[in-house]
Amino acid sequence: MKSQKVVAVIDDDPIILKAITRLLKVHGFRSKVFASAEAFLESAFQIDVGCLVLDIHLDGMSGIELAESLKACNSGTPIVFVTAAIDEETRQRATKAGCVAYLSKPFSAKLLIAAIDKVTG
Repeated sequence: MKSQKVVAVIDDDPIILKAITRLLKVHGFRSKVFASAEAFLESAFQIDVGCLVLDIHLDGMSGIELAESLKACNSGTPIVFVTAAIDEETRQRATKAGCVAYLSKPFSAKLLIAAIDKVTG
């Protein structure tokens, strides 16, 4: 495996979770999936997280709200945001919350892996 730390994938779409998990495995990453921001926060597994792949629009707490919460706690965990809805205000808010990449769905596997490699490398 490339990294001892885990890439946490947070998305409320089970098809996206499955696809990203497979992609990460093929590229040598360990991953853990969560269907909501709340599930991620409740997990003791978050301690080993080296990077988040985070959907912006989730049911309940949004990806942006999760990122802002983590930043307020001085988490420092790199975040790759993925979203189907692109708008400049959301992009700016994501950047301010600490995203290292902002990918529009559908995104290329190459871009996602490059972003994760950059922060876990």
